[in-house]
Formats: sequence, C-alpha cells, structure tokens
Amino acid sequence: MKKCPVKRGFQTDCVGSVEACNIQVAYEKHLNNQFFGPYTSLVTMTSTGGEIVAMSGDFTNPYPEAKLGVIEEGAYADILLVDGNPLENILILQDYEENIDLIMKDGVIYEDTL
Repeated sequence: MKKCPVKRGFQTDCVGSVEACNIQVAYEKHLNNQFFGPYTSLVTMTSTGGEIVAMSGDFTNPYPEAKLGVIEEGAYADILLVDGNPLENILILQDYEENIDLIMKDGVIYEDTL
C-alpha cells in the first residue's frame, strides 16, 4: 500500500444476510488493522469510504446533497466519542456499550453516557 497507494473503501460491498455481513465486517476490520495499522484502518472506514460512496451517485449514496466522511459545516457526519485512543488500540471500537460514550448521527445524539 505504501509503495503504490490506492483508495480502499470499507464495507461498501457486503452481500448476504445481516449475520453474514456482520461476520464479514468484523473480519475485514481485523485484517485492516493487522495489515495496515489503526490509522489507515480508521481512514479507510471513514473519509475514504465516504468518498467512494459519493462517487457511486444516487444508486448507492443516500446523501447526494452533501459531503460524506468529513466533519465540516453542511456535511453528513457520524461522530463517536470514544473512551480511549483507537490509534493505540482499535479494538476499543468493537464493544460500543463499554467504550463509546457518545453517538451522534446527522447532528442528532442517539447515545450519551457522559
């Protein structure tokens, strides 16, 4: 990847039942972290994924009127407030009940344990 960088999205191609997709997503997260490290894994799962979905047009992109994968005015963004540093231990993102204190989607707070 470092010698020939390409944009890789995360979970934009899952096919099958919810259970099958959950298994695929968990394994993909594990492989991303193992081979590319936490920083690249997080970028792949957030901003790069948003860019790739936006390029797909109206067919796959549910938010064609604004940017995805960035935190800026007018963009659609989900924000997680995490108890810990995922760059040191990305596994803290797996157990949201234990490690995620705030979940905000489109400016609406869905979970707040602060």
